[in-house]
Amino acid sequence: MSKLTTSLKYIRRSPFQATAAVVTMFLAFLLSGFFTLVSLASVATLSYFEGKPQITVFFTDTATQENVNDLEDMLNATGKVQSIVYISKDDALKIYREQNKSDPLLLELVNADILPASLEITAHEPQMLSDLQPLLSSSEFVEDVVYQKDLVETFVSWTNAIRIGGGILAGILAFDSLLVIITVIGMKIALKKDEIEILKLVGASPWYIRWPFILEGGVYGLIGSGLAGLSLLALLVWSHTYIHSFLGVVPAIGIMLESVLSPSFLIPFGIFYAILLLAGMLLGMFGSLLSVGRYLKI
Repeated sequence: MSKLTTSLKYIRRSPFQATAAVVTMFLAFLLSGFFTLVSLASVATLSYFEGKPQITVFFTDTATQENVNDLEDMLNATGKVQSIVYISKDDALKIYREQNKSDPLLLELVNADILPASLEITAHEPQMLSDLQPLLSSSEFVEDVVYQKDLVETFVSWTNAIRIGGGILAGILAFDSLLVIITVIGMKIALKKDEIEILKLVGASPWYIRWPFILEGGVYGLIGSGLAGLSLLALLVWSHTYIHSFLGVVPAIGIMLESVLSPSFLIPFGIFYAILLLAGMLLGMFGSLLSVGRYLKI
């Protein structure tokens, strides 16, 4: 009889203990997987907004091209700027006309002379924006600085909170799963004490006796994480339209959620599901290994 068959026999003989172990692993990986997906989505969203102009500088009408170039050189010298895009008065008029092409009255009222030239600035990190704002405001040729400080800082804080909070919760649940696996396998070892003694008397090696218990923990983890992955898939299928309408502007998320049956969704989720299964199996086997080391003295 193979070791896996023996493990499955052990599971069938104690369905309530097996159910407790599987449910604990299921909850642990359901919440861990959920926070992982949320964290990945928040990182993708933050990266998208980080790539957008985070500071817009509007120049006075007296500013010359030389003044603009001097300010650009000063910003580049800080080493904190990722990109700078200059928008001339004519460029600003083109953008204005494109945004209001359906309203002829607005187009007639505006010309290039009344629109300011501007710089659209993107920093390497959102935290660097607060260092750039005073530098820009101090220039006599800058009329106004539009700084999305609250939006960026709030999003960064929420992203960090999700990462930290999700990581702590996942760690607590993983530790709880280990305790349950250790307890369940320990009880199995105690119940099979006589059977283990017989195996030892007939010359069975220590690892021959240990492996069924270790594989049993792996089965618990595999089933629990597998059910958690399927639950997350069902949740995404049910809510993908809402998520797409909310975060579809982010290319990485929008393309993936255009259709839950497309390869752009199934392939990444398949990789995530495989990682979830592997993590569940390894966690279950590790918990069983700890239990075997503690309770099975051979």
